[in-house]
Amino acid sequence: MNKLLLIDGNSIMNRGFYGLPDLTNSQGLHTNAILGFLNIFFKVYEEEHPTHICVAFDLKAPTFRHKMYDGYKGTRKPMADELREQFPVIKDVLSAMHIHISEMEGYEADDILGTLSRMGENEGYDVTVLSGDRDLLQLATEKIQIRIPKTKAHATVIENYFAADVKETYGVSPVEFIEMKGLMGDTSDNIPGVPGIGEKTAGKIIAAYSTIDNVYAHIDEVKPDKVRNNLITYREQAFLSRTLSEIKTDCGLQLSVSDTAVASEDMFNPDSYELFAKLEFKSILNRFDFQEGTKKEFVPAYDVTSDLNVFMELLSQWKGKKRIGLFPIILDRQLIGAAVSSDGNVTIVRVENFITEDMIINEIRELLDGNVTVSFLDFKEYIDTFRLTDSDPLFDCQVAAYLLNPLSQGYDYDYLMKDYLEHIVKDEKELTGKKELTVFSFDDEDFLRLFAYKAYTAEMASGILEEKLAETDMKKLYYDMELPCEFALHDMEVYGIRVDRQALLDYGEKLKTRINELTDEIHNLAGEDFNINSTKILGHILFEKLGLPSGKKTKSGYSTSVEVLEKIKDEHPIIPAILEYRQLTKLNSTYVEGLSVYIREDGRIHGKFNQTVTATGRISSTEPNLQNIPMRMELGRELRKVFIPEDGYVFLDADYSQIELRVLAHISKDETLIEAYKKSLDIHAITASEVFGVPLDKVDSKMRREAKAVNFGIVYGISSFGLGQDLDISRKDAQKYIDRYFETYKDVKKFLDTEVEEAKRDGYVKTLYNRIRPIPELKSNQFMTRNFGERVAMNSPIQGTAADIIKLAMVNVRSELKKRNLKSRMILQIHDELLIETHEDEIEEVKGILADKMTHAAELLVPLYIDMHEGRSWYDAK
Repeated sequence: MNKLLLIDGNSIMNRGFYGLPDLTNSQGLHTNAILGFLNIFFKVYEEEHPTHICVAFDLKAPTFRHKMYDGYKGTRKPMADELREQFPVIKDVLSAMHIHISEMEGYEADDILGTLSRMGENEGYDVTVLSGDRDLLQLATEKIQIRIPKTKAHATVIENYFAADVKETYGVSPVEFIEMKGLMGDTSDNIPGVPGIGEKTAGKIIAAYSTIDNVYAHIDEVKPDKVRNNLITYREQAFLSRTLSEIKTDCGLQLSVSDTAVASEDMFNPDSYELFAKLEFKSILNRFDFQEGTKKEFVPAYDVTSDLNVFMELLSQWKGKKRIGLFPIILDRQLIGAAVSSDGNVTIVRVENFITEDMIINEIRELLDGNVTVSFLDFKEYIDTFRLTDSDPLFDCQVAAYLLNPLSQGYDYDYLMKDYLEHIVKDEKELTGKKELTVFSFDDEDFLRLFAYKAYTAEMASGILEEKLAETDMKKLYYDMELPCEFALHDMEVYGIRVDRQALLDYGEKLKTRINELTDEIHNLAGEDFNINSTKILGHILFEKLGLPSGKKTKSGYSTSVEVLEKIKDEHPIIPAILEYRQLTKLNSTYVEGLSVYIREDGRIHGKFNQTVTATGRISSTEPNLQNIPMRMELGRELRKVFIPEDGYVFLDADYSQIELRVLAHISKDETLIEAYKKSLDIHAITASEVFGVPLDKVDSKMRREAKAVNFGIVYGISSFGLGQDLDISRKDAQKYIDRYFETYKDVKKFLDTEVEEAKRDGYVKTLYNRIRPIPELKSNQFMTRNFGERVAMNSPIQGTAADIIKLAMVNVRSELKKRNLKSRMILQIHDELLIETHEDEIEEVKGILADKMTHAAELLVPLYIDMHEGRSWYDAK
């Protein structure tokens, strides 16, 4: 049986836009409406299996309804820019899928759907109309079903209506539904209807009289009097509203139902696949079956060899090349093979027969020593394997791609293939699934393709990436900062940091003792025992039983977030106890229990330091996150006591002092700020004096603390609302503080405003070292999103430059330690802080290196300053 699926394009796009969070692809294009549309479409497609499909859209031109009534849809808000930009894209997607699109000047999408639905029914088709607009219920018959998607419990459910269903739900037939709309009107379309008549009254009247004409034929019978009088007064308006509400079923389409035929294989084709890939819809890409040939997957030419003669012949060819791509194949820390790409041809060399692990390693080393650039996707993992040094001719595609677009979710071969080589391939998870690498993987076609992809991409993308780095003035940043930084991060991962396991256990017991004390205290203050970790029960205790002030109650109960509790911490002694309880339970679960699983046999934690994660250029730490050790509360700071140096070593901790404010002084060129730093004055005290209007010698600790919040808040583009919350003062007073700050540091204000304006113009900001931070949020039509983008524009050049400086310091400190052949080693970077495990014989020498390399990492208009401490634990050194 032929089945016709008709889709209200505008309605389903709107549902997708408002039903999904704000999504963008790596190019900054908003995609939530498109993805929402496709999710609903595929759900219905799989249920209906239509043979014919048409999607109807509204045109911007006025329709016959606008000409009939000036106020038609006159109260609708303009379409959000983020939604508007997605309509051309969804039309491109539908066209690529060979799905027919229909638009008609003078008519709405509803009229197109109405006309096609009747045509389909008359030609014997089963017809489904998909729309979120209940106006289309008037089209329902025994053969035409109206399907209306709704969101329930974060899932899309669809209500289905044939003619009998409309009658059952509304008490009127689909045709009578038009009459009903004439009486009740429609606020969303600004159809007036008859004042005083809503859905229930309209339904009762039409159920009794069937048509508006019949209502007026029996007008004297209509009750109550007020309704009857309104009907008499607004007679013309009722008939006009009915006409406006009626969907045309004969709008003279130059289209036949047969023109809308489409098969599954038509939709899933190379063009549509490429569009979905550009939109980064992996869930949609999974619907494509490469093996059926619906999309020809790119596969580079590759061979597999374990023949020594073949390998040696290939090596002689590779030695004459400028660049090769390399993907080492490692199993259980042993090299079992390598995929090498040269001129786009990949050879997968297997460790077997006379080809040994050492032979491959030595031959790759010989290529490097012969000045052949070896390009990897990520070489940090292979530094030890191939004895790589920072003087080797290396290229790292992932780091380069990260610099060019720091907002991407990842930089693996599939991303590089799509964005730089214009090839569409499956990602690693799609290709190999849950299969694990073994020595038998060389006989597995999926793994061989994976090896080939990674080597091919490493070679072929590297030249393009290098050109783009040059075009964006980031080549120096790449070679002088990012690549050497990989070696510093590798060393920190290899060295790790020693942990006193017993001290960690003792610390955990100390936490548990205090947690138990707090539990008893909280229960006593509440007057009953309860589960403190249950937000629902806690909300009941605090806001109903104890009657504490709260925000509004939602469907899920009261909010007991930190922000809510901080606001009422002085209302009752139970609140500070709960806040402390939460901090300590998190400390115990995240750090005591969390850290212990990462301690290796050597007694050290070897964490991961990530270079391609943050948008600002900062290094991040995972497995575990050692950059997030709590410092605000004493019991949190004590955790640092469990981190100790190797016997015969001490910790030296060097921390930049106010580096972001010093960067701000340099970039803004504010003379007041610059002079204060040149004279080594207390910048927070000076700000306090100016903001609070008191002499410098009258500034107390509270004023200085608040001025410090203002200083750092300005760096982060803080609002009066945010500053008011931080300082627990009114928004008005907070704005006064900010205004006085800018009166004192006039060029800071000028700099921040300029950064925002240039970011709006260019779409990005830069650090002093040309690191780019794209800001797609500035194009948003939503105030909160746009406001966030403005704060990013203010902060990123400052925070990003500070991150660049600490990277340069890391590179220079590591280089000097190596140059002098010292035993001391850098083991941690925590934002603006370096931790050196320093041999006892080298303490003074390392102090000198830190002082020199950190304070001279950058030459700014103000001096860089570091605080340096020595200790037998990280706690003592801090």
